[in-house]
Amino acid sequence: MEPMSEVVRRYYDRQVEREWGRLEQPYRRLELVTTMHLIERYFPKSGHIADIGGGPGRYTVELLRRGFQVTLVDLSPRAIAFAKEKLVELGLRAEATICADARDLSMLPSAAFDGALLMGPLYHIVDETGRGRALAELHRVLKPGAPAIVSFLNPWGILRAGLTEFPKEYEDFDHVRALLADWLQVGDQEAFTEAVFLTPSRALAELHAAGFEVVSHAGAEGFAAGLLEEVTRLSEEAPAAYENVLALVRETCELPQFRDATEHLHAVVRKPA
Repeated sequence: MEPMSEVVRRYYDRQVEREWGRLEQPYRRLELVTTMHLIERYFPKSGHIADIGGGPGRYTVELLRRGFQVTLVDLSPRAIAFAKEKLVELGLRAEATICADARDLSMLPSAAFDGALLMGPLYHIVDETGRGRALAELHRVLKPGAPAIVSFLNPWGILRAGLTEFPKEYEDFDHVRALLADWLQVGDQEAFTEAVFLTPSRALAELHAAGFEVVSHAGAEGFAAGLLEEVTRLSEEAPAAYENVLALVRETCELPQFRDATEHLHAVVRKPA
């Protein structure tokens, strides 16, 4: 099997500390809130969870604190090393911390996990065949009937978020118009790395093709998608209002009027029993 793009590996090796702290930023915390909501709603209350592509282990920590047994897998050696140190520092213990490619989880047993997160790998596997292998591996390691959250970068949401995050890009009409459809970015870009952006319909179709039942899908940023500056300012100037926004995003993230227009699409799937 060909290795995952070295461009992606190098990018995340350089971003370990940033990735650890990312979900503490006021706008990025929306993702943490909605993800934990989906876990609380659709996952069992205990059991073995595979955090595939979990980086330095931010979600692994949340799951361990809630009493789950967690195996962390990530492509970046530096992320795995950081996670090991952080877990010791926090007095937590994962079942395993493994450096591996999401397309080859042969070190994990079949039908062994009560739930899983696949949040990140499918952002960067730019070919459909490779994404299919990652989804097949996810399917294999889950127990029958077990849920997972699978995440995608959604070009429809990125089109709106870009008004705040990369406004100069809108000088090239054809470039930004491409975000209305599935979109591929290849190369070691300053702002991000090799990535693929899939519309909700395409993302859900790939999940169905991999044999999963799609239980629900949610917009990670909810109704606040694309409002990075406004949410950040609110957190500083009106903390009580910001906390209410978090609560409302959590409550409404699965509503159809919001879920298809956020930067990160979270699909809740289940391996058929």
